[in-house]
Amino acid sequence: MTTLSLRLPDSLHKRVRELAMEEGISINQLITTAVAEKMAALKTVDYLRDRARRGERERFLAVLAKVPDVPPEPGDEA
Repeated sequence: MTTLSLRLPDSLHKRVRELAMEEGISINQLITTAVAEKMAALKTVDYLRDRARRGERERFLAVLAKVPDVPPEPGDEA
């Protein structure tokens, strides 16, 4: 495991400390989780962009053409 020295503005540190206390976890756990969630979100965007680049419009339209033309189920009209 690596140690990281992090400088935060006092106001942000206070809010992080309060949130960690509310969640019943350490500041370290809160920051670790936040970084992991941010990385996952960014990697998901990269993955979706890569998949979109490999996509073919004709194949997409062929799949859509297989969807039956029926009215939406109640509650799904909008």
